[in-house]
Amino acid sequence: MVERSHLEALRTTHEACTDGNVTWALTGSLSFALQGVPVEPDDVDVQTTEAGAYELERRLSEAVVDPVSLESSDGIRSHFGAFDLAGVRVEVMGALQKRADGAWEPPVDVTDHRRWITVDGLDVPVLSLEYEATAYERLGRHEQAALLSEYADR
Repeated sequence: MVERSHLEALRTTHEACTDGNVTWALTGSLSFALQGVPVEPDDVDVQTTEAGAYELERRLSEAVVDPVSLESSDGIRSHFGAFDLAGVRVEVMGALQKRADGAWEPPVDVTDHRRWITVDGLDVPVLSLEYEATAYERLGRHEQAALLSEYADR
């Protein structure tokens, strides 16, 4: 069950992205739940371009919790920022890259992996469960990858 506050945060995010200048897709637990995976969403995760991350920071400036900046870990890096919308943490990842064989891959183009669903009257782009399962597998999160694969086949 998706809580009303998550839908409000999604609606605000959707409004900030929908004028055509921000290429985006929902990812993470809310995306999974909206696609039928039995998980409890804890936040709203958005993947976008580098420019999209900074544009969202500008458009949602009053809600910024963590300003957008380039952050990296061993396996991934992105232009990361966070917002508080309707009491829900919204995280944005711009130009997300994964490390493979010691080198950074090109940033993920979300338009290659997204599909559209209707949520609360909104057309929302989400990353496909097939893509997400592959991404989790590559990050070594095998249990999550198996769960997503199971629901991708439905």
